[in-house]
Amino acid sequence: MADGAGLGEAATAAASPAPAPGPSLPPGWRERLRAGLAGTWASLWFVVGLGLLYSLRVPLRLCENLAAVTVFLNSLTPKFYVALTGTCSLISGLIFELVFPRVRVNFGKIYIKILIFECWYFHKHGMSFIEQVSVSHLRPLMGGTERSISESTSLSSNRESETTRQNLSECKVWRNPLNLFRGAEYRRFTWVTGKEPLTYYDMNLSAQDHQTFFTCDMDILHPSDTVMQKAWRERNPLARIKAAYQALELNNDCATAYILLAEEEATTIVDVERLFKQALKAGETIYRRSQQCQHQSPQHEAQLRRDTNVLVYTKRRLAMCARKLGRIREAVKIMRDLMKEFPPLTMWNIHENLLESLLELQAYADIQAVLAKYDDISLPKSATICYTAALLKTRTVSDKFSPETASRRGLSTAEINAVEAIHRAVEFNPHVPKYLLEMKSLILPPEHIQKRGDSEAVAYAFFHLQHWKRIEGALNLLQCTWEGTFRMIPYPLEKGHLFHPYPSCTETADRELLPTFHPVSVYPKKELPFFIYFTAGLCSSTAMIALLTHQFPEIMGVFAKAQQKAQLVWLSG
Repeated sequence: MADGAGLGEAATAAASPAPAPGPSLPPGWRERLRAGLAGTWASLWFVVGLGLLYSLRVPLRLCENLAAVTVFLNSLTPKFYVALTGTCSLISGLIFELVFPRVRVNFGKIYIKILIFECWYFHKHGMSFIEQVSVSHLRPLMGGTERSISESTSLSSNRESETTRQNLSECKVWRNPLNLFRGAEYRRFTWVTGKEPLTYYDMNLSAQDHQTFFTCDMDILHPSDTVMQKAWRERNPLARIKAAYQALELNNDCATAYILLAEEEATTIVDVERLFKQALKAGETIYRRSQQCQHQSPQHEAQLRRDTNVLVYTKRRLAMCARKLGRIREAVKIMRDLMKEFPPLTMWNIHENLLESLLELQAYADIQAVLAKYDDISLPKSATICYTAALLKTRTVSDKFSPETASRRGLSTAEINAVEAIHRAVEFNPHVPKYLLEMKSLILPPEHIQKRGDSEAVAYAFFHLQHWKRIEGALNLLQCTWEGTFRMIPYPLEKGHLFHPYPSCTETADRELLPTFHPVSVYPKKELPFFIYFTAGLCSSTAMIALLTHQFPEIMGVFAKAQQKAQLVWLSG
């Protein structure tokens, strides 16, 4: 039976047709083809996903979210990472081990989830949740009171508090003395471009300023002033304008109502000036009346301060209208009279308006006299003061300055003074030169500025770029020398040269003050070391080689053998 079965199989094999001559497909080729196609489709889907993210970067606000994450990571302290590690250990070691002993815990996933929650909490509340809980709740329970601090710690904290007090004026947000008119300038920009030049934070600060300057406790005795109190608190511009008209119906001499209409409703500088003249007429009458009653009660003294603010604000804005309409000498006269009549009111920084108008008149001797008074060590500095002083010293040597000639014969005494003045100005605000040299595009300046920040640089360059261009060679000298400042202060956040260390609060404030379509200038730039780039490149290349080896093993095997042969030939030769 076995032999018969064997003969039957042989006959069947002989009867079957022979395979056609040619290359035969290796076993399992269909599975490899499917795997290759699957890998190719995965790569295509990855590329499509990247393209989709790039096309939706504006609706999803990817740049803003990335910037927020960067700010969050840069603001973290070593204490945060210690607390984060301890929190992850607590969650994984105690809760899961006691409650779910059979569940395998991934420490890395917990770490990432807590970090994502911290980023959301920081973006919403401005501080870390873990640090807030540690400082507010855990530290008192652990006995971390001021009495338990040692003397050495208290001395170091005193030094830090002194440094904080010194830098307080630099971290403060200041009102821009050259701010534009909302109706006649900011709103016209919105009509033309469709973009909002002012942020909500900036306008909210202006609303607070208006309530401080233009209201007092005596307003409840006058119906028109009561209406204006509500008007300054309104967020809707149309509601504010409507309230101003209601106040004028109650009292035709309501100066603050004319101020609001001039700032927000007037669409031309001529209309703005007309309304401010009406405000001046009403304000002078109210001011004289308040002077006669100022000694009757503390409330009357507060009313006199309010009426003084109204009068000074109106005259300063009238001077700015005259400057914009080309009547520069009239503007200079109004500003000089204001500085003589109300010298204590330095909060308005009228001298910066005066410096800009004198630069337009090219009255450099008068500018030097103003700088001699306000460029004092005891007074707060500004970009206007520092860069105007540098411009005056640059003016004396810029027309004959040449880098080639200076490198051959060296710098003269006047050129050294000009370069030192530029270095001093750049150290105070390092963002200004890029705007003066037109390396960055200008935007409308905000209503408030952060001193030594990008917002102050925008406000200065917006009005003073024309004055630097007018002086021959000034921008050339600035371009050749401004970067030398950074060699004198290699660690600006730790130690300054002529000023205090550069404050770390400017970037956060500038992002709140400047519109989102403007790329905020950051100083100093946080550059990663070479080792980080080298490690990232090495890991990326290793991952790419592993992916190619997995997708195309035969080709990568041939390539590896060829490389091995080449190395052997090179070593034997």
